[in-house]
Amino acid sequence: MPPRRLPLGAAVAALAALTALAAPAPAQAQAQAQARPDTPSVPPPGRVTVEVAGVNGSGCPQGTADVAAASDNTAFTVTYSNYLAQTGAGSGGTDFRKNCQLALRIHVPQGFTYAIARADYRGFAHLQRGAYGQQRANYYFQGNAQTARSTHQFNGPFSDNWQAADQTDYADLVWAPCGEERNLNVNTELRVYAGTSGSQNLSFMSMDSTDGSVSTVYHFEWKECPAA
Repeated sequence: MPPRRLPLGAAVAALAALTALAAPAPAQAQAQAQARPDTPSVPPPGRVTVEVAGVNGSGCPQGTADVAAASDNTAFTVTYSNYLAQTGAGSGGTDFRKNCQLALRIHVPQGFTYAIARADYRGFAHLQRGAYGQQRANYYFQGNAQTARSTHQFNGPFSDNWQAADQTDYADLVWAPCGEERNLNVNTELRVYAGTSGSQNLSFMSMDSTDGSVSTVYHFEWKECPAA
């Protein structure tokens, strides 16, 4: 028996009903648009400054980590000059793991708050066949719970610049408390494992730069604080 065809009017009505069911209600659509903005937030006027309030870790001995805010208030950078993890020939027992904990004091214009929307990490790695390296990171505001730790792995053989990025969905952003000044704690870590490469073969992974050309970049998301 041939398939039954709906009259044109009934078909149009059915299509309209399906469309109405699929489309979100106006309030829901507005909430979705706010949760996933199509355009980046507009940075606030004035000057944003970033200062190192505390530093700790084998990957950033005192005086080897510098921070600077971008002139357009969209991001800030962290540049390391002695951040190297290695394993194999000539390595010490703890050299396979290096970490850095930075407490950053970020001054923002009054009436605005920020979150870290994206972090870009870069460095150089030389990994023998069978070896692998890992870059780990997380951050949190003073007094708040830590964010989940992200891990990026690079497998040997590899001898080149490396880069990794952590992107946070808008709905999951962690905002600095309005009207309060709390340090942003940034934790990073490098690990290098010999794996099956053998203990005599040197493998290493760095996140450092002696000339300032390689930096970790943290991108801001901005919003205005509610009126008091």
